[in-house]
Formats: sequence, C-alpha cells, structure tokens
Amino acid sequence: MNLPFTNAQLIIAAIALVVVVLIAVGAYLEYRKSKTRALRTRFGTEYDRAIATHGSSRKAENKLADRETRVEALKIRDLEATERERYAAEWHAVQSRFVDHPKAAVTEADDLVNSVLEARGYPRAGFEQRANDVSVTYPRVMENYRRAHGVAVRPGQIEATTEELRTAMIEYRAIFDELLQAQKPGEHKVAA
Repeated sequence: MNLPFTNAQLIIAAIALVVVVLIAVGAYLEYRKSKTRALRTRFGTEYDRAIATHGSSRKAENKLADRETRVEALKIRDLEATERERYAAEWHAVQSRFVDHPKAAVTEADDLVNSVLEARGYPRAGFEQRANDVSVTYPRVMENYRRAHGVAVRPGQIEATTEELRTAMIEYRAIFDELLQAQKPGEHKVAA
C-alpha cells in the first residue's frame, strides 16, 4: 500500500503542528498573565490575601471571579442625598464620642458601617462574606476595614490601646467615606 505523503511532507506537517501547539500555549499563557495582572490591579491586597487563603493563584482567581459574579447579582444601590446626610451626621456623633469613650466609639463605627452596607444593599452576612462582597467594589479600603473590624470585635480581656482605637476610627472613616459616595454604574474602585 502506497502512502500518499512523503517523508518531507510528514516532517513539515509535524513541524507545523508543533508551531500551532506552541502558539496556542503561548496565547493561553499570555491570557492567564493578563487576567492575573487585571485581578491583581483590581483587588490589590485582596488578591494576595486570596492566594494566601486558597494556596494557588488559579484557585484565588477563581474565588475572586466568584465574588464578582455574586456581587453583580446583588441589588447594590447608591444612597439618597438625605440618607447620606443622615449617615454623615451619625458619623460625626460617633466620632465626637471617641474622646470620652474610644472603645465604644469604635464599636459604634463598626455598627454604622454595617448599617450603611445594609442600606446600600449588601446582604447581612458574617464579616468575612461581607468583606468579600465589599472588596469587589472597594478593594482599596479592605485592609482598613479588616483591621478596624478586628479592633472593634476584640474581646475585652485583650484591650486595644488608645492608638489602635484611634487608627481603627481613621480606617473606619476611610471605608465610611467610600460607601457614602455615589458610584457610576459598573464602577469599581481599583486598588492602589
């Protein structure tokens, strides 16, 4: 039986196949690199936290993508002007109590941020789930939020220092200010 291909033609076909496979692999690797770069830019420290939590960049990126999908399905809304004014007044009241009652003021700041999140449409959930949801839109202030919350919920026997409480108030102020601002549709704050 005669084969219709010569050895030279088979070698050329094999080389062409290898080149196509190499191009496909290169394109895939470039796609993964650009996806990683985009997620790292978008989520900042949350990207690094996800890798530490999930053990690999692929798992972390999948979890971050799941966060985005979850938040897109939520009914997140901007606050009305009157709501913003009311919450701003509440913040000033909480902040003014800091001098005399710093621990109570930090706890109230935590409660106030949670109230704003609920008013915006974030579901009532455990802190980690809520932080994951908020990180999609506000990645720049997530470390602030996590640190401040850690101080706010610290048990009484491990008393926070006045400096830790002061820093927590400043960090709560950063997330609070971000939450009060109106956002353009589809806008996400990029981590710095």
